[in-house]
Amino acid sequence: MTGKQRREQLLDIGRSLFAERGYEATSIEEIAARANVSKPVVYEHFGGKEGLYAVVVDREMRQLLDTVTGALTSGHPRILLEQAALALLTYIETQTDGFRILVRDSPVTSATGNFSSLIGDIASQVEYILAAKFKAQSYDPKLATLYSHALVGMVALTGQWWLEARRPKKEEVAAHLVNLAWNGLSNLEKKPRLRGRR
Repeated sequence: MTGKQRREQLLDIGRSLFAERGYEATSIEEIAARANVSKPVVYEHFGGKEGLYAVVVDREMRQLLDTVTGALTSGHPRILLEQAALALLTYIETQTDGFRILVRDSPVTSATGNFSSLIGDIASQVEYILAAKFKAQSYDPKLATLYSHALVGMVALTGQWWLEARRPKKEEVAAHLVNLAWNGLSNLEKKPRLRGRR
């Protein structure tokens, strides 16, 4: 196995164990045993468990951010909201281990090393959509930051719940999130549906 292949193997094993057990309950010994290598091999590639965990978290954060921001294609602001909600729920559905890792507390102390900072990054992407809409509606565009964090936080917390519940289907969850975000409690539709899906 080449050094690059070994590194990828250790990342895959670490990702699986961190998702299953969490950072604290995962040991370097177990990672090494599953990879059929000695502990020094893990240290050589990552400097220790924290280094391996930091790389796993960084990869997951980049993948989730790319997934959500990549889903924000042109369209009506409501459709963009639908795209963002569906992208997050799809990531949870297809990358369950990665999302489990991201929502747990981690020892990583960098500014980009936690779920809260990831939510902030996604909210920044959503902010420009809201700012344009606010300006067109004569609302204060400075409030777009507040509303973008509120919307993204609502979707992210619902995603954490849906991670375990998995019911109703993600399209229905997304439709209800958009219904609440778009219509507000006073104008909830009785049977919301996604308008951008064909």
